[in-house]
Amino acid sequence: MRIAVTGASGLIGTTLVPALRDAGHEVLRLVRHDAARADEIAWDPARRRLEPQALAGVDAVIHLAGVGVGDHRWTNAYKAQILSSRVDGTLTLARAIANAQPRARVLLSASGIDYYAKAAAAAVDEGAPAGSGFLAQTCVAWERATAPAEEAGVRVVHLRTGIVLARNGGSLGRMLPLFRLGLGGRLGSGRQVWSWISLPDYCSAIQFLLSADGISGPVNLTAPGAVTNAEFTAALARVVHRPALLPVPATALRLALGGLADEGVLAGQRVRPAVLEAAGFTFAHPDIDTALGAVL
Repeated sequence: MRIAVTGASGLIGTTLVPALRDAGHEVLRLVRHDAARADEIAWDPARRRLEPQALAGVDAVIHLAGVGVGDHRWTNAYKAQILSSRVDGTLTLARAIANAQPRARVLLSASGIDYYAKAAAAAVDEGAPAGSGFLAQTCVAWERATAPAEEAGVRVVHLRTGIVLARNGGSLGRMLPLFRLGLGGRLGSGRQVWSWISLPDYCSAIQFLLSADGISGPVNLTAPGAVTNAEFTAALARVVHRPALLPVPATALRLALGGLADEGVLAGQRVRPAVLEAAGFTFAHPDIDTALGAVL
């Protein structure tokens, strides 16, 4: 396939793009500067600028771009950036896809499992309703922004992604240095359920969905083996051969992270990858020990 990718320089994109090329696909990267290479397409999502003909002849688009939810403490200004970076970019892309001739057949557009209401233990799948917090409503607006592509007949998949396990970034990347020093521990009570996926499984699922013509709408990118935070931190300690004896109190997390603490690291969601499982996708890393061992 000829595939256009946004967010190619991010945590996921830097692994996904080489994986796609190794699989024989041609990859074009959407960049926010003037295109300087044959594999670059210039766009300006903040100003909603992207020439439709830049996407003419592209078979598929993978949309991963958006400012990091956990990169800064949540202020009103940063929450506005989180929302606008997702909605503006997605709407810009969807409109360009709809107006390109010939247009792409499929759009795989990032979203998050934060779409769902927070729950202590009950498992949810793609049929569960949206929650009511900031992140849930951000995901709702994010997914709605793909409407121009859907209305033009493009197959759209919403990638409701859990915690992506990668050694160089994301939640695991932030935790890893402390755990290697023996300074890690559970976050808050540790009872909150974390739904995760290894970065290799994420990339495999993307390639699976590119050609899964019968799948559209929401797809949970989470492994079957969701665990509590206490189980997660214990597994991480085992992998790095260090104790995990220093819990971080919930009050400290709230002071450091603001609203992200209660909607993110202290919130629990047991999310099932029901669509992927029904379609026959096989996870290489279905449990946390296997995943951490492979990633680290």
